Amino acid sequence: MAKRERKTYSDAQREEILATAQREGLTAEGIQKKFGVKPVTYYSWRKKKGLKGPRGRKPGVARAGAALGGDLGSQVRAGVQAKVRELLPGIVREEVSRYLDSVFGGSSGAKRPRAKAARKKK
Repeated sequence: MAKRERKTYSDAQREEILATAQREGLTAEGIQKKFGVKPVTYYSWRKKKGLKGPRGRKPGVARAGAALGGDLGSQVRAGVQAKVRELLPGIVREEVSRYLDSVFGGSSGAKRPRAKAARKKK
């Protein structure tokens, strides 16, 4: 099997391809169809130049909530945060109580009233 020869592009060709991509809003696949440049090569050029992608974001920067569809992602995140805020105080109370029980033995709530009652009798 013969090796394929690598295609090299001059600086001027790269600049023209990147400018066309920006101007026409082409994706990496569009660049490949139009110029024969592999997507990975196009993304590498774009990143080195610090150019923004067709959607206006910098290449390599993940958009918050992209996997969930933007607005829906924000709604889900807000719902999860609200539920955590609701449940967290109870969880903390429970964990502190268990810790006190392990340190002082038995039920921490039951020991305190007995100690107060014993002081009152004296």
